[in-house]
Amino acid sequence: MPEALGMPFFQHALIAGVLIAVAIGTIGPLTMANRMTFMSGGIAHATYGGVGAALFFGISVLAGALVAALVAAAVVSFIAYRYAGRADTVIGIVWAVGMAIGVIFSDMTPGYNVDLMSFLFGSILAVESTDLWIMSLFDLFVVGIVWYFYYDFIALGFDPVFAKLQGVRTRFLHLLLLLLVALTIVLAMRLVGLIMVMALLTMPGFSAEQYVNSLAKMMLLSTALSILYIGMGLLLSYHYDLSSGASVILVASFGTITLFMMKRKVKK
Repeated sequence: MPEALGMPFFQHALIAGVLIAVAIGTIGPLTMANRMTFMSGGIAHATYGGVGAALFFGISVLAGALVAALVAAAVVSFIAYRYAGRADTVIGIVWAVGMAIGVIFSDMTPGYNVDLMSFLFGSILAVESTDLWIMSLFDLFVVGIVWYFYYDFIALGFDPVFAKLQGVRTRFLHLLLLLLVALTIVLAMRLVGLIMVMALLTMPGFSAEQYVNSLAKMMLLSTALSILYIGMGLLLSYHYDLSSGASVILVASFGTITLFMMKRKVKK
């Protein structure tokens, strides 16, 4: 373990993990409170279409993923308001179409693309100093937005209809939150990949929800758990030469189950 901590690439990975944990720990509980988990999943998988297209056209994968994620967020937000009764069905279609587009472009791209695999399953050990600065600025942006609209987000999650009657811009907040989800997904895919990003967005928040009684405390505990899971997952990945993304999710799963069982035992 001391050997790993002394290596620059591993230090970068840990710092990146902490920075991503701040965004995930903040956004994850908000999506749960506003019942957006399935919507977030649709955005995450639709982002794959942008990754595949970027590889095919030879442009920045992050740029392609970002455009696809933001477009998917806007489409999902529109669907949720315009076709609320069928939102789950239409979001499922967006989910499938995004993945299909990614697969088609991947098939059309010559050769076996290692970059594609890294964005699907994570490659945090390849994080560079520039990435850390981007993640730091994004964390400040996310925390600032959530702090400014904190009570409006609470109202949106508690009763959207009543919040709208009280003058809260519910449609704007809904779109804003999904856009934040999209940006978080694009950054987090370097850590755990698009395939497993939803697990990291939900598991720390699910555990935190059982132990606290306010959204703010839920965000703080979710962030702390995310940091713990990511740090332990990276050490596991390094020590046993495993995929970083899969290792983080495995640790998070174990932690989530353990905390859930502990809570049930206390209730009995």
